[in-house]
This record gives sequence, structure tokens and C-alpha cells, in this order.
Amino acid sequence: MTDFILYALLAGIGVAIATGPLGCFVVWRRMAYFGDTLAHSALLGVAIGIFMDINLNVAIAGVLMIFALLLGVVGERIHLSMDTLLGILSHGSLAAGLVTMALLIDVRIDLLSLLFGDILAVTVSDLYLIYSISVIVMVLLAILWKPLLTMTVNAEMAEVEGYNITFLRIVLLLMTALVIAVAMKIVGVLLITALLVTPAATARRFSNTPEQMALFAAGIGVLSVVSGLSVSWYLDTPTGPSIVLCTVLAFLCSMLKRNA
Repeated sequence: MTDFILYALLAGIGVAIATGPLGCFVVWRRMAYFGDTLAHSALLGVAIGIFMDINLNVAIAGVLMIFALLLGVVGERIHLSMDTLLGILSHGSLAAGLVTMALLIDVRIDLLSLLFGDILAVTVSDLYLIYSISVIVMVLLAILWKPLLTMTVNAEMAEVEGYNITFLRIVLLLMTALVIAVAMKIVGVLLITALLVTPAATARRFSNTPEQMALFAAGIGVLSVVSGLSVSWYLDTPTGPSIVLCTVLAFLCSMLKRNA
């Protein structure tokens, strides 16, 4: 197998393993718009990384984690609804990133790869980063699964049981930020949220327990990556959008099967 295809496959699987279970919380807590906001902020991270001449992965992760912290700590203390705040930050950060990159005259940037991903350009160092983040996220989810699930079902009950709601919410937001940072290489800024939400939404239709949904979501994500890469290879289509389209087709098939 050609090396770049193997790297792309391993990268996609690594991301799907993390986005599946994490995406369940995104679906349960209706955080899809939050995912979009962080994804759009990634462009600002790219611009800052280029301007300051630092590693782009570090810059993107840093910017996303700062945004996640701001939303987690400040979001509930201002007199604005969360969707309004997310809308302002989402489009503001996207515009700021695009304007900043336009000002970098001496730097050539492949905007399409940023927007829609460039999984075929994954390197060995990218694989180390992706799997490191995925392992960290999976370990944190395993440790905090019960508290996070309790908080999702009933925040007041979680407080009664002694869980720190603010801490749990911030940890969940930071994990989402880290996963979005590494997933950007796979499907790009505009499609990251689809990889988080769609496999989890598909798994929800077949699951009887939260744990089943998390496992099914990861499996559906992996199958979508394999299918999307295959479609891209044989039909010469963009790889990131092909992966996302496979997740959408899986969701549509799940609806047909359920309604049959």
C-alpha cells in the first residue's frame, strides 16, 4: 500500500476513535454550534502560527483551547444567550483569520486544504500527534464518563452527588478543542463538526445505552473514513468531503432502516 494512503487511513481512524465518543456528548448536550465556533477559530490559529513563526498544530490547539476556556468561564457570566455569543465568536474569528492571512503577503497558503482538509498530506509526526491526543481524550473520557454523563442528564443531580460542574464543563470543552485541532488536518475547518455530530447521531438510532452509542459512533466513524478514502481513491474526489459524505449516507441509511 502506498505510504500516503496508509498514513491517511491511520490518521482518519485515530481521529474517528476520539470523535465518536466525544461526539456523543456534543449531540446529547446540543453543542454542535460550539463545535462550529471552535472550527472557525482554527483559521485564526493558523494565521497566528504563521505570523509568529511557530508550529501550526501548537498555534491552532492554543487558540482553540483559549476560546474553549473563554466560553466555559465567561460564557455564563455575560448577559447574552449562548447561541448569540457563539454566533459572534464563530464568524468574528473566521473573518479575523481570513483577514490576517490576507495580510501575510509573502506567505502562500492553500486555503482549500484548510477549509476542507488534506488528509493525504499527513506525515508520521502528524500521526504521533493525532494518536497522542486521541489517547488523552479517551483516557479522560473513561475516567470522567460517569460524572460527565450525570451532568448531561441532570446538572443539579450531579452537583448533589458532589461533582464540580464548572470543572467538568471546562474539561469537556477543552477535549473538544483538542480533537477539533487534530481533526482539522483530516476534514478541514468547514467539515469538522460533521465528523463529530453525524456518527454519533447515527449511532443513537441503534443504541440502547450511552456506552453502546459511544462504541457504535466510533465504529461508524472508522467505517466512514475507510469508505471515504476508498471513494476518493477510485473516483478522484476530495478526500475530506468524501469522508463526511459517507457519514451522512450512513445516517440516511439508518433513518431508512429504522422507518422500514
